[in-house]
Formats: sequence, structure tokens, C-alpha cells
Amino acid sequence: MRVYLLSPRRYAPEVIAVAFAKASRSPRPLDATAEELSEAASARFHEKWVIGYGHASVAEHAVLHIAVEGLSRLATEVVESHRLASYTEKSSRYQPFGPEDFVTPPELEARPDLTARYRETVQALFAAYHRCMESARAEIARRDPPAAGEAPARWDARHRSRYADVCRFLLPAASQVTLGMTINARALAHSLRKMLSHPLAEVRQLGAVLQEVAEAETPTLVRHVAPVRGWQQAREALRARTADFRGGGTYAEDWCHLVSWDRGAEARVLAAALYRHGSRPYVDYLNYARGLSAEARRTLAAELLGALDFRDIPPRALEYAAFTFDLVMDQGAYYEFKRHRMMSQTPQALTARLGYAVPRLVAEIGLEADYRAAMEAAAETYEALAAWNPDVAAYVVPNGFNRRVLAAFNLREAFHFLRLRTAPNAHFSIRRVAWRMAEEIGAVAPALAAFLALPEGETWQTVEQQYFVGVR
Repeated sequence: MRVYLLSPRRYAPEVIAVAFAKASRSPRPLDATAEELSEAASARFHEKWVIGYGHASVAEHAVLHIAVEGLSRLATEVVESHRLASYTEKSSRYQPFGPEDFVTPPELEARPDLTARYRETVQALFAAYHRCMESARAEIARRDPPAAGEAPARWDARHRSRYADVCRFLLPAASQVTLGMTINARALAHSLRKMLSHPLAEVRQLGAVLQEVAEAETPTLVRHVAPVRGWQQAREALRARTADFRGGGTYAEDWCHLVSWDRGAEARVLAAALYRHGSRPYVDYLNYARGLSAEARRTLAAELLGALDFRDIPPRALEYAAFTFDLVMDQGAYYEFKRHRMMSQTPQALTARLGYAVPRLVAEIGLEADYRAAMEAAAETYEALAAWNPDVAAYVVPNGFNRRVLAAFNLREAFHFLRLRTAPNAHFSIRRVAWRMAEEIGAVAPALAAFLALPEGETWQTVEQQYFVGVR
């Protein structure tokens, strides 16, 4: 056995991709193949096989590490919507935002009248954010003063998230971030198509620049990327169809609704677990699991999951149970929710029409009126912008406003999401969402949900009571 690295410090990404591609048909060592390849020869290979014949999986071996600075959080959503990549971005919990750390959408160049109002509203939001940061920090320091001899920077490092978590509700979607992205060329090509087809000019401009930057490293694999007219046409057609939609509704309005689930989920999961270690057809194990009593199911679930530590990844058998939720959460919570890209997520547009959350600490430091005034002013500017361009209007919407998202995922992903987002160090907005979802899943799959191993002493109701004055 030989195990070695084809280092990107030595070989260009497209050369590595070709060297790995030749493993399927050539008996030669991969490093020997790489040594003989030139970038020009690699480009010809990709033109023929990847572009010409559609063998796109070869492009997955060409990996790029891309840095993006000065992008709005609204545009970042589009970048991070791609599942097969890794992202790290500026955190609103640990980094403060300056008064001019925001993007002015390019579309506003044609509307100087709206530009003035837009900038005034966003600057007012940042001013309210800074007032909140100062007052909330002082209150946290009063409640939990520095230890004897503790340096101010050390105290702040320990407690910054406690006040920043509250004040970030005021930050608009226009806020600028720095983003690091690791992605392979095949995934990047698909991501670029989404960007180049997007209704926002900032996103389209980003797509064009990313394509240019990527071509310097992978000149062949992203060269032929172009907007997808079919996506653009579908977007316009479906928007027109939903513009005046008046549905009767089939369930009572709620911020967390378990829309659908497999009522035989537990039997399917337990049958899959038995199938993995047995030799009979799946239907035999499924019929057996369906016939078990509730107690017997709990016993079998314990054999499957009981020995796992909360850090352990549960077996794939859990993927045979699926759940779909219709959720309403504040934009700050959604910004964390969206990172769970193994889910299927369909967010609606960010608007100022679903109400907003009011953190309790804001009221306790005497800034509730200031906070509400900033949010209401943002909502008014949103409507003024939306009458002209609803896509651009989203830039002005702060994190505190609610957003609707449809999410479908399996029980294995639920274990990961719920364990991570109910942890004490998770932001209280996403903890509220996670605890409610855990409650809903536990009600329909109790034998398996019993092994989620979530922290004790908290529920979604206690999170609401402790951290919010209002959530809608």
C-alpha cells in the first residue's frame, strides 16, 4: 500500500484532477502520471472529457480555496446555499460591525431618491446597534463583573457573545461579511450558474468575478459557465402565479408545523438496521419491526443507539425516516439554520411582513422603544423599496424580522442538528427552533428520539420566556 499527497503547492488543480481521472484506465502510479502532465495537456483533457463528454465528476478533484470580502449577508446566502462546499464567515457574535460596514445595492444607482432613504435607514440601524452594544455590554459587566486582576480584553472575550447575540437583531441583511470558501470545480460551476442567473445585481457581479478568479486556477473547468435562462423564466412565471394567491389553508397558523412525516418511520429505521446485519430481504425485517410492541421497539432502538456518545454520528439506518417542517424564525436564527445544508431547505424571500422578535435584554436595558423605532423605520423603508424592487428591498431588513422556510430532512440529520443547536452555547434564537422541532419529532418517533441525548432543563417555552419579550 502506498499513501501520499499530490500537493496543490506542486501541481495545479486541473493537473491533479486529470491525474486522478487516469486512475480508472491507466495502471501507472498517480504521482508518475502527474509528473508527466502539463497544464496545457490537462486543459485539453478537460475540454474533451469534462466539457465535451460531460464526465463532470473529474472536476471534483480540482479544489479551490476562495476568499470573498465586502459581500452582503443577503448575497452570502446565495453563495452558501450550495451544498457541496465548506464555508466560514465573519461572525456577528464575535466581531463588531462598523457604522459603514454595509453594501448599497447596485440597482439603487438608478434611483437616487431611494438611495438616500436606504442609506439613512441602514445607518440608523447601525447607530441603534452600537447604542445597544454599549448599553448591553455595560449591563452584562454589571451582572458579571471582571474577576480580580482580569484584563478587560479577557473579560470581553468571555462575554462578548452575551451582548452581541442580542444586538445583532438590529443588523440588516446589507451588513458586509468576509467569507472563506473551499469548493471543487464541479460544484463551483453549478454555484456560478446560480449566481449568474440571480435577480440581484450584487450576486451576478460576484458570480462574474468568481468565475474570473477561478479561471486563473482552473481555466477550463469554469470557462463555459453561463446563466441558466430556464431558471430565470421559471422564477418569473412562479412569482406571477403566487402574486395574488389566496389559499384557504389546511392547518392552523403556527411558527413550527410538522407538515409531513412517515408514520412507519420507526419500523423503517429499525428494519434497515437489522437488514444491514442480516441476510433476509428488507420486507421480512420491516414486517418484524412493524409487529413489535412499543416496549420491544424501545429495546431494539437501545441496541442500535444506546451505546453511542452524543459526539458519535448515528448509523445511516436513521436516514430512512423523513420529516418536513414549515417554520417561521427570525432572520438571525435562519442564518444559522441555513448552514445545515444536508437538509432540503426552501426559504421564502426575506421581508418585513412577518413581524419581528424583541430580545428581553433590550427591554431590560431600557432600549425597547429605540429598538422598535429602528425596526419600524426599516419596515417602512422596506415597503417603499419593495414597491419598486422586492429583491432589493430585502437588503434593509434586520435580523430580528421573521422569515418562513420549508425544511425536509431525515432522522440522522435531525440528530446532528438538534444536538448542535440545543447546546447551551448555541444562540438562543436557534435553540428555540431546535427545541420545538425536537418536541415535534419526539411525539411521532418516541423510541428513537429518546436517544437524542439533548441537554436537560430547557424547552422552547423556557427559551421564549427567558430571552424574548416578543417573537412575532
